[in-house]
Amino acid sequence: MSTLRLSLLSMAMLLGGCSLIPEYQRPASPSAAQYPTATQPATPNEDWRTLFNDPALQQLIESALVNNRDLRVAALNVEAFQAQYRIQRADLLPAVSANASESRQRMPSSVTKGKALINSTYAVNLGISAYELDFFGRVRSLSEQALQSWLATEEARRSAQLSLVANVANAYLTWRADQELLELTRDTLAADEQSLHLTTRNREAGKSSALEQAQAKTSVDSSRANLARYQRQVAQDLNSLTLLVGAPVPASLPARPLASELVQQVPAGLPSDLLQRRPDILQAEYKLKAANANIGAARAAFFPSVSLTANAGTSSRDLSGLFGSGSGAWTFQPQISLPIFNAGSLRASLDYSKLQKDVAVAEYEKSIQTAFQEVADGLAARTTYQQQLQAQRDLVEATQTYYNLAQNRYQNGVDSSLTFLDAQRSLFSSQQGLITDRLAQLVAEVNLYTALGGGWQASEATIQ
Repeated sequence: MSTLRLSLLSMAMLLGGCSLIPEYQRPASPSAAQYPTATQPATPNEDWRTLFNDPALQQLIESALVNNRDLRVAALNVEAFQAQYRIQRADLLPAVSANASESRQRMPSSVTKGKALINSTYAVNLGISAYELDFFGRVRSLSEQALQSWLATEEARRSAQLSLVANVANAYLTWRADQELLELTRDTLAADEQSLHLTTRNREAGKSSALEQAQAKTSVDSSRANLARYQRQVAQDLNSLTLLVGAPVPASLPARPLASELVQQVPAGLPSDLLQRRPDILQAEYKLKAANANIGAARAAFFPSVSLTANAGTSSRDLSGLFGSGSGAWTFQPQISLPIFNAGSLRASLDYSKLQKDVAVAEYEKSIQTAFQEVADGLAARTTYQQQLQAQRDLVEATQTYYNLAQNRYQNGVDSSLTFLDAQRSLFSSQQGLITDRLAQLVAEVNLYTALGGGWQASEATIQ
């Protein structure tokens, strides 16, 4: 028996390092080496505080990272997958258990042909049960697969956190923009009501027509409708922001104008290797590694499975003699299982594992392509939004001049109120467009931050 145990121990030492997992090689990136118009390298910096300059927004993001329920669920999923990995990893080592038992049995006189007897047996054992000797790496492959799945879940949590930061920022910026639109509408309504009052007086004095009075009334009604609409949007924006933050939004948040530098601009020129740190891409790669490890487990299923059950202990009819001389007992029970015929089940399992890896490769490559497109779109949006915003500022300035001239001519009786009302509507429309374009520019910067997988820190060196 000792010779058999030594043989099994030697075989375990020789085959302990055997693994049938294919060598992992990262697929080549299907995207270009750098983003369009890239001129400088950048080093990653995941601190979102470098992006947002608004203290109120930073406070809301801090609260969301603590209180948001979706992020809490993602963190709990990480802990759940970590526990699954620990369970799978435990199979690499034998599970040792100890047990003590007592057995009492009464034999009736009809069986003993005499006086009834009571037999007692006491036993204490220590041993292992059905421990698989991982000669071909099946258990190690499953453990590796569980590890990579756990790491993929951790990247999913990071992705959820990054999305939460961006969603809170976008919701906050939208709330601020609608607040400014609400204030603009209130000012416009006040101006329209003043114009209606003046037109009504002129109408009573015979200086204006009924058409001019009706048109002034139309402007007032339109502004009132816009006022109700923006009041509703501000309230709904606050509700959405409260849901994301996971706690009530403080009523005394310091408000900064939308035109100020609320969001730091992305530095010009970024290398595409920043994509490799995006959590969704890392998650796809960990899933690919998990699928690769699963192939090793499917391959190992073709080979014999060796398991071991062994225990040692002591037993006695009397409790006092349980640990006495001659009461020792042991069991050694190795078992080998060799697949012979399974109607192609093992081959199909291996083919399925390989196909799952091919699917994971395609998903990994698609995630890189999607990320590259998002960053390229963000960089293109940054340039065009700057031009669009400057043009809109020029338009507001021009319509303000037009409004001032029309107002002056109307008050002096040179022009009718129709020209003045047209200038008033043009000014309101251009001011609305400026706020909307500024919001779109800020949201584009936040989305570019998300597409890059986090913050950045510009370098002074240039790409050779």
